Amino acid sequence: MRIALFLFILLPWAGFSQNYTISGTLTDATTGEALIGANVFVISLQKGTTTNNYGFYSLTLPQTDSLGIAFTYVGYTAQFKKAYFRQNIKLDVELIPGVGLLDEVVVSGIRHDENVSHPQMGVVDIPTEKIKELPAILGEVDVLKIVQLLPGVQSGNEGTTGFFVRGGNADQNLVQLDEAIVYNPNHLFGLFSTFNTRAINNVTLIKGGFPAQYGGRLSSILDISMKEGNNKRVGVEGGIGLVTSQLTVEGPLKKEKASFILSGRRTYFDWMIKPFLSSRIQTNYSFYDLNAKVNWQLGPKDRLFLSGFQGQDDATYIEDGIEYNVMFGNSTGTLRWNHIFGQKLFLNTSFIVNEYSQNISALQDNAFSQVVSGIKDVNGKLEFQYYPNPGHSILFGVHYLDHTFRSSGKSEAQSGSDPSPGIDKNAIPVKYFDEYALYINDEIKVSQRISASLGIRMPGFYSDEVSYFKIEPRASARLTLGPTSSVKAAYTVMNQFLHLVPSSTASVPTEIWIPSTELTRPQLSTQYSLGYFKNFQDNQYEASLEVYYKDMDNQVLFKEGNQLIETLDVDPLLTYGKGWSYGAEFFLRKNIGKLSGWVSYTLSWTNQKFEELNFGNTFPFRYDRRHNLAVVGTYQLGERWSLSGTFVFSSGNVYTVPVGRIGVFHGGSLFEGNYFVYEERNNVRMNPYHRLDLSASYKKESRILGKNYTSEWVFGVYNTYSRLNPYFVFFEVEPRTGKPKAQQVSLLPIIPSITFNFKF
Repeated sequence: MRIALFLFILLPWAGFSQNYTISGTLTDATTGEALIGANVFVISLQKGTTTNNYGFYSLTLPQTDSLGIAFTYVGYTAQFKKAYFRQNIKLDVELIPGVGLLDEVVVSGIRHDENVSHPQMGVVDIPTEKIKELPAILGEVDVLKIVQLLPGVQSGNEGTTGFFVRGGNADQNLVQLDEAIVYNPNHLFGLFSTFNTRAINNVTLIKGGFPAQYGGRLSSILDISMKEGNNKRVGVEGGIGLVTSQLTVEGPLKKEKASFILSGRRTYFDWMIKPFLSSRIQTNYSFYDLNAKVNWQLGPKDRLFLSGFQGQDDATYIEDGIEYNVMFGNSTGTLRWNHIFGQKLFLNTSFIVNEYSQNISALQDNAFSQVVSGIKDVNGKLEFQYYPNPGHSILFGVHYLDHTFRSSGKSEAQSGSDPSPGIDKNAIPVKYFDEYALYINDEIKVSQRISASLGIRMPGFYSDEVSYFKIEPRASARLTLGPTSSVKAAYTVMNQFLHLVPSSTASVPTEIWIPSTELTRPQLSTQYSLGYFKNFQDNQYEASLEVYYKDMDNQVLFKEGNQLIETLDVDPLLTYGKGWSYGAEFFLRKNIGKLSGWVSYTLSWTNQKFEELNFGNTFPFRYDRRHNLAVVGTYQLGERWSLSGTFVFSSGNVYTVPVGRIGVFHGGSLFEGNYFVYEERNNVRMNPYHRLDLSASYKKESRILGKNYTSEWVFGVYNTYSRLNPYFVFFEVEPRTGKPKAQQVSLLPIIPSITFNFKF
């Protein structure tokens, strides 16, 4: 409570001299889109700020005759304004997209050193324009695959979009689209994510030093904002690739006052593979996603947003008595109202609905099983942002969620003459749980060398059967060592009231989300991190080295031999333990110039310990990988041609190898008369993983019927030297020795791709 008292004491502090405030919004001059994280810098005072998630900024400064203010954003031409500062000023600025290096004089006069000067650490912003330039699997550009190339982030299996942050499991990542939770952000069993890049405005990954407004997960926050739509003119863009095609339409409902965007994507993977399948096989796979958003400028101080998302996967596979059916999908809806109180106080109010459902069934040798589950949230947020002066910002609010869980499963024998009717969705019992949080975060510049971000979050979780209330202190601090370098430290406590059981390696949604109960207690993590940040050559290069240690309590796994989930009441099937992770992360990024990109390297260790597993001994986490290296680069050859490449290397995943076998007469076909003997969990590591992807794009701008038109051909090669990377391992009995032998299965060889994109 001392931290909270300290924060409230700081709240009214705004200095004792005569001050005035300049505030406004920064937008794209061609579309009207808000620019998130853009820089506003007063050159003479060497003070500045950045825009929030809606492009709003506020600067309170001492009275002066005039000020020179620079407005900058990566990929845009800088603007300079001169303001006569004798009263409060509202100044909205539109920046024009531009390419190339800034003039040397300009570069030396403007600061682009947020990574050094900001007290927050463990935060990586991913420019969506850079995402579009990088090669990806089957010609499809993907946000989650870019996330896997960042330090501290590890991928799942070959080709999948699953990601694991600083030793945490997949369920410990909070993925948000316009503040709505997306519980399973995958398509095509994880080969693609559900996020259409053309509908995205901004992507931010937070993996440590979490601000108080974020909670509910232990390991990371992936915050994705959808585009708002072009409020100046109608635009159409799309892409035709090997596996998917997509189309986006945006434009004004009322010019410069209201706009819309509608973006859809659909696969034709099911049509492509049919000619290559045996006549014995019947298969169908389809997925689609649809993004829509509308926003209204109600007045100079009010803005309204309404956005929605729908994504669905449907797969069927039938062959010689085997039948699998998989259906899962996400839907979200977000209504937000922004209001500006004066020039220092900003309010965002949100009402959000999101739902995830899955229905999976399998029939093999007359054995039928089915799992139906889902989770639906109805939640609201009220969040204030207060800017007393340039070195001080305060964020506080409240968040409430109403969870509805449902799950049912069955496993039985059936005959062809009397097939199982399956599960009646309407008869599945539901359970209700509520989650809430109060939070406040104070970011303050104590002196020219010292700044801090101090926060406290107080979440709670309750139902008719159980109630939890937690206190989560958050603290980050920065010490400046010189004009271009600083040291930062962070301490974070996080609680998670939901659990995903079991974890899935390839994002096949055979798991369910379960709430905390009296026995299955909330997950808890405590993370410590320390980092050194350094910029070079007028901030053209930024580098960082971070070390961290994270404890994770109340981790959940199935007991040995338990897998099938038939109800939410799974406590008797579970076992509880702890985990811990530590490591070092190196990051070097070049932001501007003909050559841009980054190098990331992570050295890490992650272990777990469960009293009822592995004889109570410590064992490595399934995605414990000692080394992770990613090299990402884009080179602009000229106005039309650009090249890009990605190289990744990582240590192999661990898996469990049996030490022997026991022959059993009439053992059944499942084990072929053999039962394998296991002594140690995750005792062998797979072969290392490495891959090189290359692409070249040719972009041409022209005019058709008096309208600007841009076409682009993208030629890509995934896994250029066709490395046979491990996807999974299975065991067979060696005939000569009678011992189990591991066999590696590789999924994706070299894959060329061609994609055509257009925009007008």
